[in-house]
Amino acid sequence: MGIELIAALIAGFTLGGIVWILRRWTGELLPPWSVPFGAAVGLIGFTVWSEYDWFHRVSAQLPEGVEVVWAEPRGTPLRPWTYAAPIVTQFVALDTRGMGRHAADPGLVTAKLYSFRRWGGTVTAMVIVDCASGRQVMVTEGVRIDDDGILTGGDWAAAAPGDRSQQLACREV
Repeated sequence: MGIELIAALIAGFTLGGIVWILRRWTGELLPPWSVPFGAAVGLIGFTVWSEYDWFHRVSAQLPEGVEVVWAEPRGTPLRPWTYAAPIVTQFVALDTRGMGRHAADPGLVTAKLYSFRRWGGTVTAMVIVDCASGRQVMVTEGVRIDDDGILTGGDWAAAAPGDRSQQLACREV
């Protein structure tokens, strides 16, 4: 966040400086308010670009084998323009590199999920996917699968039709 603030200030200073140079070069044909206006355009322009490009920058840096399974562009009240052009501020990715299969029931797959938030950091969670029944459960304290493949300490949730995490976890089963 600090780096983005510095970058936004640099963008504002740079555009304001360019307008100041143009004002001096043209013999002050541009009005005096054009310099702070140029700085404001640079600052706001960089900030808007940074917000809209965040998802693409972060998802492009994911290592091979970590795939985005959910991202929903939405509008927010503090940014009313996002109702017209929604913005992705959070997404979930599944790590296919370290998936594990249950010894007694290979249709049960354990995978790691990463939840990314624009201003909230990354949260890691484990999920168990039942490929045969189309259901899954988040692994929290007390949730486990015993040696026979029976879930204890939690409840299965049916996967939504077209659930990308279910598809990725089960594509090799």
